[in-house]
Amino acid sequence: MVNLLTGVAKAAKKRAQTDAIQPVVEFFQIRPTSVRNGSNWRIFDEGKGDSSHPYLAGLKRELEAHRGIYIFYDSRGRALYVGKTKSQSLWKEINLAYNRDRDPQVQKILRVQHPERRQDFRTADEMRRQIRPVSVRLHELAEYVSAYRVAEDMIVDIESLLIRSFPNDLLNKKIENLTWK
Repeated sequence: MVNLLTGVAKAAKKRAQTDAIQPVVEFFQIRPTSVRNGSNWRIFDEGKGDSSHPYLAGLKRELEAHRGIYIFYDSRGRALYVGKTKSQSLWKEINLAYNRDRDPQVQKILRVQHPERRQDFRTADEMRRQIRPVSVRLHELAEYVSAYRVAEDMIVDIESLLIRSFPNDLLNKKIENLTWK
């Protein structure tokens, strides 16, 4: 009887560890899709009806079905943003984060603004343009995304751990503002 109970306890422990964090998708290359005339973006479009892509449709279903943690990366594979979702689906939260303005105090992106209206071109020695810090949306920087199903009681702690694991000036939160549950 003792061996049976020990075996059950070991199996339960192993199952709990296995189910605590499960990857949904890792380093998925984002395929930006415009929504509402370019005012918002999605990380991909799975298509509709006959034009539906089976892999993308399945990925969207999985992201809609789970909650957990997600990470956006730039083109070099550097973490840009770590987020969590406890109340809404990974799909919805990932796409909301993808469209959020970034805090210029946390992230400074330097850019030169070139004219977009119709005017004659001038070389850099004729017309100097200043480099200025600009607040940008995540969709202008993110190239890849990873998403993980996480046990509900662990979501906040795992997010805090990941943010501490990728310390750089591009993350969404300052480490000193994080608290452990």
